[in-house]
Amino acid sequence: MIVFNLKKKFILVWTYIFLFIGTNINAQNKAHTDMNVAEIRQTESGYRIFLNDEPFFVKGIGGGSDSNFKVIADHGANTIRTWSTDNGKELLDKAHAHGLKVLMGIWLVPERHGADYNNLEEINAQYDRIKKEVLALKDYPALLCWIIGNELNQDGSNPNVWNAVNDISKMIHELSPNQLTTTAIAGFEKTVVKEIEKRAPDLDFLSVQLYGAMDVFSEILLQTAYKGPLLITEWGTTGYWEVEKTTWGAPLEDNSSIKADAYLSRYQNGIENEPQVMGSAVFLWGHKQERTPTWFGMHLKDGAKTESVDAMHYAWTGKWPHNRTPRLHSFTLDGQKGTDNIKLKPGARYTAEIMVIDPENDNLTYRWEVMEESKTTQTGGDREKVPPVIDGLLQSNDQNSISFKAPLTIGAYRLYVYVYDQHHSAAHANIPFFVEN
Repeated sequence: MIVFNLKKKFILVWTYIFLFIGTNINAQNKAHTDMNVAEIRQTESGYRIFLNDEPFFVKGIGGGSDSNFKVIADHGANTIRTWSTDNGKELLDKAHAHGLKVLMGIWLVPERHGADYNNLEEINAQYDRIKKEVLALKDYPALLCWIIGNELNQDGSNPNVWNAVNDISKMIHELSPNQLTTTAIAGFEKTVVKEIEKRAPDLDFLSVQLYGAMDVFSEILLQTAYKGPLLITEWGTTGYWEVEKTTWGAPLEDNSSIKADAYLSRYQNGIENEPQVMGSAVFLWGHKQERTPTWFGMHLKDGAKTESVDAMHYAWTGKWPHNRTPRLHSFTLDGQKGTDNIKLKPGARYTAEIMVIDPENDNLTYRWEVMEESKTTQTGGDREKVPPVIDGLLQSNDQNSISFKAPLTIGAYRLYVYVYDQHHSAAHANIPFFVEN
């Protein structure tokens, strides 16, 4: 009798364990298989993505993998764009928890990094690697679309790359037919578009990446004669390749307020009102070094948001954020602007001044620094080294005007200024200058 009771208790204990494990596994499987059905339809307003029969206009950000996803959603965004599947499972779970969708990037090695799209062994190895990535992520409910490759036309000329893209798209549609596929191209040249249409017809739509050219996107679209659906998967401030340069070749970067105005104008005119455009992913939600530490980032390295975040908050929600970023009105070095090709003497003392107004009259703090000019020649957003800061030049560092000594070494530099309010928002600007005898 005692043996029977022990055996019965043993069976009951293991029954409860199996039920508990099974319940949790089923819950996890349900979370990852409660898929959205994504499709593209042509409506009275133009092409639109539909999720489970509901229209979904992509209000996306590029980047943000290390950000607070709640903050992203609170600003009005509904989608995150990536460039690879790195940390894909964690990102998809975090996005789903905050009601966000994901445009999942699939990294294809571009020609400028040494890929040979005539080499079948190389192509097949990449295909097999990508198939494993797709199988690992395809059942996550936050997954909206796969972006197959990024700017494969940048410094590349082999059209066979689009055959590889098409094969991957077909594989994805076979494994996970509820998700969309696209490829993101640099610019929007007619010859490239026609080549993709011919060689990669399995793609659901094309994705375009433009910066200053977004101001004339309607004209560019007409020139290509492309009539299909589009996403703008990278866009933002005017690129360093599109701006005026100094006589020594330093590109002139817009200040944070000029950038914010451009973000809002380009969204309202080139994205929101273009019938073929189904949404966008603004670049870059975060920060990175690309010619300067501030060129494309909508945040500073310390996480402070810039005025471009305010602009997108308004674009996505129709309202300005409760507290707005300081707005920059003027910035001079030795009484000159960046367009004046400023030349300084080694070790001589100069003054710089910035004028900033805060919409809520918050107290402002200032940070100044001098950096060497970047000597990099990378393109396509490839990783760059941050130029060194030159210490010991500034007499004061916490006012709207400063006195500083020019570096002793002949060469190109930039003077940076950052202006913070009490809510971790900041305006920023820089002026290039050249030290010569």
